[in-house]
Amino acid sequence: MKITSGGRATLVGGFAAALLTVVGAAPQASADVRTYPLAPGVSVNVRSGPGAHYPIIRTIPAGSSVPIRCQCQGESVNGYYGTSTIWDNIANGQFVSDAYVHTGSDGYIAAECS
Repeated sequence: MKITSGGRATLVGGFAAALLTVVGAAPQASADVRTYPLAPGVSVNVRSGPGAHYPIIRTIPAGSSVPIRCQCQGESVNGYYGTSTIWDNIANGQFVSDAYVHTGSDGYIAAECS
């Protein structure tokens, strides 16, 4: 993407550039938020709360990584990395089961959500 002198974005190529053009600005990465890969070959549902009974907001494609802002206890899920009651908050009001995220730990790796 290229920004013109008028502040408008021009599509140079790629999905990310197209998305930024639609959104209007690049997301700001926080220095204290790391990203973690999803289980290989698995698309993961993002839910509005920490449990499978919460509505699905979107699905993240296989091969993606997610930021973990904070973590909380929720419904138990049996996934690629075992069984876990930890849910990862990846954005405001968006949660994925830690059983599908490779964090390298069976416990908390981020602050508990408040």
